[in-house]
Amino acid sequence: MSARARASTERFDLDGGVVALVEPFHAIPLVSIVVALRSGAAHDPPGKGGLTRLAMRMLRRGCEGMTADQIEGAIDRLGAEMAVDTGASTVAVHAQVIGRSLEAFVDLLARLLSTPTFPADELERLKRESIAEIIESRDNDRAIAQKAFQRAFFPDHPYGRTAGGTTTSVASITQDDARAFWRKHVVRGNVVVGFAGDVSGAEASKLTLRLLAAIAQGAALADPVPPPPVHEGRRLLFVDKPERTQTQILLGTLGTSPHDADHAALGVANAIFGGTFTSRLMKEVRSKRGWSYGAYSRLGIDRQRQAFSIWTFPGADDAAKCIALELELYDGFVAKGITPRELAFIKRYLTRSHAFDIDTAAKRLHQALDVELLTLPADYYTGYLESVNAVTLDAANEASRTRLSVDNLLAVVVGTASQIFEGVRDAIPRLASHSVVPFDAE
Repeated sequence: MSARARASTERFDLDGGVVALVEPFHAIPLVSIVVALRSGAAHDPPGKGGLTRLAMRMLRRGCEGMTADQIEGAIDRLGAEMAVDTGASTVAVHAQVIGRSLEAFVDLLARLLSTPTFPADELERLKRESIAEIIESRDNDRAIAQKAFQRAFFPDHPYGRTAGGTTTSVASITQDDARAFWRKHVVRGNVVVGFAGDVSGAEASKLTLRLLAAIAQGAALADPVPPPPVHEGRRLLFVDKPERTQTQILLGTLGTSPHDADHAALGVANAIFGGTFTSRLMKEVRSKRGWSYGAYSRLGIDRQRQAFSIWTFPGADDAAKCIALELELYDGFVAKGITPRELAFIKRYLTRSHAFDIDTAAKRLHQALDVELLTLPADYYTGYLESVNAVTLDAANEASRTRLSVDNLLAVVVGTASQIFEGVRDAIPRLASHSVVPFDAE
């Protein structure tokens, strides 16, 4: 077993290909635990969307010698919390427990991971709950916009799937599907364990071996996600929802990879355009015109290149004007770049606010987990300040021109088509295609 320091986060390579990451912090007697898989929803078989999320949530619905109610009672008695987070490339069990119950909770978690029973009645109950969550999300216009954007931006690509699946795909999942997932994915080489809080590196490495003692041997699963293609032209997808007085607008193009040489430069430029409360987007959309309470742009990060997106939520009467302004601002940002004054300000802001990204042991652990699970550059977070300070004006402007397309754009709008579709369509110059879909389409 060897340990290597990564900032304050220790990394342990254990038997069977298991990796343990430890971020000690002894001021408070609490320990956060993450048991993550190097595979996620992108591995869901065709027609079985939501399987990864459902199977991992089933781990607390029954194991050898314990029912779901008994498991919940044990978690409560130990003063613990536990939840599952699912993404395209990874899925993780997140838990927090008081220090004096750490060993007992690890034993419970080991039992859940190694002896799940996937009882039929609990599976059907969880499927009904999951379908209800999907239906309930249709009341959330922002969630509708995000799902529609994801599907339309990455059609026929694993990133286009939602981790929760659809009502049809979730209903089709069987006990055999859940068991097959567990046998394939919950193996030693596919697991990364993280500890943060009142625990030492030596204790955490021993607890990791204890946690995974009964887990089958196996290698990490290969990532099935290919590089996403570029879809040419400006496209509009209008999601029709009746009686909307407010809209949701997402604009996007293919963004950056953490392994790009100009990744940090593009991140700095994006912070100026739409990454802070004083960004260009905020000033023009909210402060000057009051069209949307918020106006933001972001660069998604994953193993493969993700989307760059712009998000606003104006009133229906302002939607066409808002989207026209956003495109004008975006075109100008890419073509003309940022100014020396803007660059100096954002460097000061990013370096001074960085402390809030690493001010807890749990945050530092999750950064280390991102590096390990998403195969980010080793210094992606630890070298952040140096990367920001090294960005020059020419590098930031060149990164925007090189990475961000003004021609290959997707616009997703959630609103009432009979009221504003034509205005929104006409507000997008050089529009190559457009379509209207109902808000409850899957």
